[in-house]
Amino acid sequence: MFVTATNRVTVHGQVSRGFEAVREAFAENFIRRRELGGACCAYSRGEKVVDLWGGIRNKQTGEPWERDTMVLVNSTTKGLAAMTLAIAHSRGWLDYEQPVCKYWLEFAQQGKEKITVRQLLAHQAGLFAFDEPVDRTIVADLDRLAVVLARQKPAWEPGTRQAYHALTLGFYEGGLLRRLDPRHRSLGQFFQDEIASSLGEDVYIRLPESIPNSRLATLAPPSPIELLLGFPIRLTLDSMNRRSNIYRALIANPGAAISLDELRVYSRDLEVPSGGGVCTARGIAHAYGVFASGGQALGLRQETLDLLAAPAIPPARGFYDECMKGVGVQFSLGFMKSTPALPFGGARSFGAPGAGGSLGFADPDAGIGYGYVTSQMGTRLQGDPRDLALRDALYSAIRSS
Repeated sequence: MFVTATNRVTVHGQVSRGFEAVREAFAENFIRRRELGGACCAYSRGEKVVDLWGGIRNKQTGEPWERDTMVLVNSTTKGLAAMTLAIAHSRGWLDYEQPVCKYWLEFAQQGKEKITVRQLLAHQAGLFAFDEPVDRTIVADLDRLAVVLARQKPAWEPGTRQAYHALTLGFYEGGLLRRLDPRHRSLGQFFQDEIASSLGEDVYIRLPESIPNSRLATLAPPSPIELLLGFPIRLTLDSMNRRSNIYRALIANPGAAISLDELRVYSRDLEVPSGGGVCTARGIAHAYGVFASGGQALGLRQETLDLLAAPAIPPARGFYDECMKGVGVQFSLGFMKSTPALPFGGARSFGAPGAGGSLGFADPDAGIGYGYVTSQMGTRLQGDPRDLALRDALYSAIRSS
């Protein structure tokens, strides 16, 4: 354990010998890259080699980021949710190539009869938004939510196009998992029982009432100029258009803000498996570290891990994303894959980035599990500079070892 002081921040944590450059990059993030508060953790072939935290968790109060501070990680949650279905696959409950309706009979409505689990998890089902109103009360009632999910009509023929299912994906995953699990647990409860508690880590897809506000970092939004200039102009304009795909997928009905709570920082006892995860970097890295190094601690079969590491399969019209308005992002089995547009780890890596800069991934070839979280939201879609500096230092250390 060490403490490194700079002129702006004190960095806490530990690194293994040979990984000191990651600590230096983490400290430099506060000096050169406008970091506010955050944490970084990495596992290498099952061993924790980096565990760092520092800065402040609340910009308004100046309270420090501590060892057990947790923060909302937005779409980084998608990778955590996908882990639950990977466990279901390893236990023989799920076949990714089968139609969803094989497990969820009511799903076979409105032209969804032939949608496979693989297509759904790859954002190829055309179910990126809701046509009927969905608010907090419906999200909180999983039975009512399942009825709405089953009634939704695809926006186009499933399997033909990719469109980022920004929030809906997690709800569909939750509905599917409840029907796969012999105990019919919610996705958040399943994750807590089978992954977080099993590994002894602070990672929640359903944040309980018992967590005090003092353990939670608050997200500091980007400046208006950063918001205006940080995203591709077409995406920025689309996000202001109430009829656009991205507005319907992410901003409204119910919208990403459903994970926030004015009094409790983040929503409690509410599951948003595509964007409501609250956790430490350590918890993310530990879980991905198991996936990257054989999966024994979570009972994963090699067949499952090989499928997660395999290349993404494109829809009929290719990987152009109808919500994000771009080419290059690829999804497979609930995870994002490493691509030239958003590279992380090696070609067989799988994970999920989150709006604002967080990232978690497994690199099975290098045996790396990685997690980065922050309280200062960034705007880069192709890799946050703070995270890139940390990963560059991490992989340089691995190559030198």
